[in-house]
Amino acid sequence: MTVPRLPLRDELFLLGHNDDTGHLHIHRQSLAVGLAGAVLIDLFLAGRIVLDPTSDAHPAGERWLRLHHDQPIGDLIGDTALAAIRHGRAAPPVKVFLRRFSDELYERTRAGLVAAGILHHHTRRRLGGLARTDTYLPSDSKWPVVARARLRYLATGREQPDNHTAALAGLVATLGLTEHLYLDEDTATLTARLKAIAEQHHRSVRDITATVDAAVGDLATAAYR
Repeated sequence: MTVPRLPLRDELFLLGHNDDTGHLHIHRQSLAVGLAGAVLIDLFLAGRIVLDPTSDAHPAGERWLRLHHDQPIGDLIGDTALAAIRHGRAAPPVKVFLRRFSDELYERTRAGLVAAGILHHHTRRRLGGLARTDTYLPSDSKWPVVARARLRYLATGREQPDNHTAALAGLVATLGLTEHLYLDEDTATLTARLKAIAEQHHRSVRDITATVDAAVGDLATAAYR
């Protein structure tokens, strides 16, 4: 049976958690920024947005979002992002958009996966029912397994990367999720390989991924202030 391909955001969410426990592999805010980057990448690959090149009007090295086509893509979160860009007072820099749109995006992504039946909610009670722990686990292991398998095939050279999977490889490597692909290979080597695959594709996707990396770095810096 062919497993439908999920939005990049949903695959990244699944890979960001332990399949068996539902525990996060990385900091929640960092994953949320990655999810926002995934939303932008899906919109770019769908032909809905473009990134303006750097110019004298923009700070050096910073890319800005611009609508290319505002037709909805039929995905609630993606269409919400389109509306945010369309109704903004000015075209936002990518990093500014990532910070703003990542707010509550973790919860919205999880809710969408639950509504689609891909995740299901578990409640575990401890201490005689006084303490409650909520977890969200895949309803079928095929969803995270298929996403990991595509990255595994890329890493081992068994498949040529398409734009979607190359973007997923870049985000996974950037967010430090490579070790959770469960490949019997040195993590640093595998991370470098995934980044090299991602570098072969659209410059705008690479720039969004690089901005995710910078925004996550800002979060880490802020935590130590």
